[in-house]
Amino acid sequence: MAATLREVAIKALWVYFSVLLLFVSSNMHYLVDGASQVPCYFIFGDSLSDSGNNNGLLTLAKVNYRPYGIDFPQGPTGRFSNGRNLVDIIAELLGFDDYIPTFAAAIGGEITKGVNYASGAAGIRDESGRNQGMRITLHKQLINHQIIVNKLVANGSLTADYLSKCIYSIGIGANDYINNYFMPKLYPTSRLYTPKQYADVLVEEYSQQLRTLYKSGARKMALIGLGTIGSTPFEVAMCGTNGTVCVDNINNAAQLFNARLKSLVTDLNTNLTNAKFIYIDYYGIGLSSAASSPPGSVNYTAPCCEVEMNSTTGLCTPFKTPCQNRTQYAFWDAIHPTEISNVVIAARAYNATLPTDAFPYDISHLAQM
Repeated sequence: MAATLREVAIKALWVYFSVLLLFVSSNMHYLVDGASQVPCYFIFGDSLSDSGNNNGLLTLAKVNYRPYGIDFPQGPTGRFSNGRNLVDIIAELLGFDDYIPTFAAAIGGEITKGVNYASGAAGIRDESGRNQGMRITLHKQLINHQIIVNKLVANGSLTADYLSKCIYSIGIGANDYINNYFMPKLYPTSRLYTPKQYADVLVEEYSQQLRTLYKSGARKMALIGLGTIGSTPFEVAMCGTNGTVCVDNINNAAQLFNARLKSLVTDLNTNLTNAKFIYIDYYGIGLSSAASSPPGSVNYTAPCCEVEMNSTTGLCTPFKTPCQNRTQYAFWDAIHPTEISNVVIAARAYNATLPTDAFPYDISHLAQM
């Protein structure tokens, strides 16, 4: 009985901590003293960062309907979560009063504080995610960024070093695996490359894209690594009877990519003048957060919302009622994290808990550079 009561108490404490953390983060803009720590924040990536750029596209990777946004003040916006996504929280931690506008909706003077170009189903390779329909690839996101830079220059909004003081976060690569390499019926990449070769090919292309961003004026760049993409409820279901072997193969491939990405940070910092690249270990942060959670306090295997697991998207079934205890679920749908998961990852990306969370330093230090 004592052990049972102790487990209940620990679980209650974890729920309390989660709610407290959610509350503090929700009110972060009231807690930040003064102006934002950097003049602007530009965001590139996939569905983990998309805040609505896909809403007007003909695509399966679109979530502008309930129950998405059930915990977001504006309701459904195109964010792939019940509430804020990863970059929303990073923006708050950097001291921005409002969320960074999407490229699809950015107008007028608000572009001086940054723009979010991220797109669900986007990848480093142009073909990645085409099975989902339209998406804004990283290549296209960089073109969109140049459009914004040209507008800022034309409007006289830029000083000589304005862009060099801004932070750029780039979180991409998952779709190059889950919507490319590990879909052998639709894509040939797994027959052309071993996992190691594919990581090399991906990071080489990514390197050139980052150099393009550098040439446009970016200097402070946070590269967000891949998480345990094989352990999402969607991929576990896709693996079926292959089970652990299949899941491990996907996660091992993600780790190969992450290792190459971390090495790329060193290479770019060494060879590009005044470059300040950092690597965020999304994979490690997720694993250590799960390991430190009291047993049974957080559900890491099931989505919070209702999902048709035989679907090709892993997204929430429209207008169905999701779970009520959302702070106790790691996954919102079968692929994307809940807001509380985003809070934990963003907090450690901004201010590292472990030395391995960020390399060579975290976002808070990047902002001060």
